[in-house]
Amino acid sequence: MPKYLVVSTSGNPDSNSRRMGQVAFAHLQKRKVDCNWLDIKDLDLPLCDADKCYGIDGSQKLNKAIEAADGILIAAPVYNYDVAAAAKNMIELTGSSWEEKIVGFLCAAGGNSSYMAVMAYANSLMLDFRTVILPRFVYATGDGFDGDRISDKKLVGRIEKVADELIRFTEALRGE
Repeated sequence: MPKYLVVSTSGNPDSNSRRMGQVAFAHLQKRKVDCNWLDIKDLDLPLCDADKCYGIDGSQKLNKAIEAADGILIAAPVYNYDVAAAAKNMIELTGSSWEEKIVGFLCAAGGNSSYMAVMAYANSLMLDFRTVILPRFVYATGDGFDGDRISDKKLVGRIEKVADELIRFTEALRGE
């Protein structure tokens, strides 16, 4: 049976991308698949410096979680027309653990103009590690949220659809 992982890559305690990831994780749990939740804000990750950063406990825990998963959803904020630096740092710290994974994206941003921001990040995973990228991702602005909850039911449906697609692609590509 494939294993799934949902990773929140925001350091903001009031993160909309984390909320999106939590909806996806709850949906995967409802589907009764083997899934885990990982929030990088709890790992005390170092910046990648191509030296001692890989031996730090948080880096090793992150690396093991990525290695163990077959399908991964990345919940990431978009800042300044790009995926947040913490999400990029996550790849730098874990490198080849991403090889041949199936990956989807849940992105939260302040405005409509950055909906393509995840593409450079996705291309890096695809080209460097032969990661299969889901052709569907969720991009949401603040309009879909009301305080600490997702208020847009269509947004919830889109998040659940991406989680379903992660299962479908992972099972198909893993021969399950």
